[in-house]
Amino acid sequence: MTFLAEMKTAVTPRAALLVIGTLVLQLLFIASYVGALHNPKPKDVPFGVVAPAQAGPRLVGELKGLSGRPLDPRTVSSAAEARKKVLNRDLDGALIVSPRGSKDTLLVASGGGTVLSSSLDRIISAVEKTQRRGVRTVDVAPASARDFDGLSAFYLVVGWCVGGYLCASILAISAGSRAANGRRAVLRLTTMALYSVLGGLGGAVIVGPVLGALPGSVLGLWGLGALVVFGVGAITLALQALTGIVGIGLAVLLVVIAGNPSAGGAFPLPMLPPFWHAIGPWLPPGAGTWVARSIAYFRGNSVTGPLLVLSGWAVVGTVITIAMSTFRGRPATAPAARETPGA
Repeated sequence: MTFLAEMKTAVTPRAALLVIGTLVLQLLFIASYVGALHNPKPKDVPFGVVAPAQAGPRLVGELKGLSGRPLDPRTVSSAAEARKKVLNRDLDGALIVSPRGSKDTLLVASGGGTVLSSSLDRIISAVEKTQRRGVRTVDVAPASARDFDGLSAFYLVVGWCVGGYLCASILAISAGSRAANGRRAVLRLTTMALYSVLGGLGGAVIVGPVLGALPGSVLGLWGLGALVVFGVGAITLALQALTGIVGIGLAVLLVVIAGNPSAGGAFPLPMLPPFWHAIGPWLPPGAGTWVARSIAYFRGNSVTGPLLVLSGWAVVGTVITIAMSTFRGRPATAPAARETPGA
């Protein structure tokens, strides 16, 4: 047997295509992670300014004109309103100018990402220094002492996502990438749902009562985890129903390569480049990380949109999986019997 013939036997054309696809995923992984995270800079961070009427517009204009546009400042009516907006996650920080003294107050929320709150502290301290004023930083939603750099919520959601697409992949590998009929598709989705409930609970208990990494409602995190795992699993099953085994690679592309670096985990969304900033909130890792941090540090505020995103992935994945399997399992219509002459 010649070398070429033996090579074709050892590596089939289908296997060669899968290897090429794996290489593409590898390169995209490197490009996505390094592209998103190699040079984080705050850009248009939603920021409030509470200042006397005569000083407010001038200060907003000054902050808006900072080199690189790190802040997107807007006037806020009062200190109480500024604090409320930070806790509601409408703002990432706020500066409260003292009308009498020379020391102002900076509100931050390290629970949303300690790197961003530290950046705001540095930026505002530099601005205040040029005005010969001081600043006192108040963390209104501090990250847990056991939640280094506020990363626990991100890693929790990443774990849930990994469980979702791995479970769906195992179901495909063990019994065929496409369910034979609609009934079997429903059984796979039911298995996925049961797995999601257990996976969500396990993750919530580990980061909460076991490790003490995240405060907040264990029940809330459990529900979030179940939704994240099922949403990722359902969309993986759907991609497999559409494309076969290639669907596993597409799920990795969607969740791992595009979703993880854009999730706002290592660096919050305002510190990511425009592409990753734009896609992050619409993918499961980003939506899940936002909700997990809201549950842990922001009293469950501002979660409606991300929960709808996660629910959308779950619904779309379920509908496509059942529809493709039902269509595939439907028997072909038999041709009409030819009439016998003279019958």
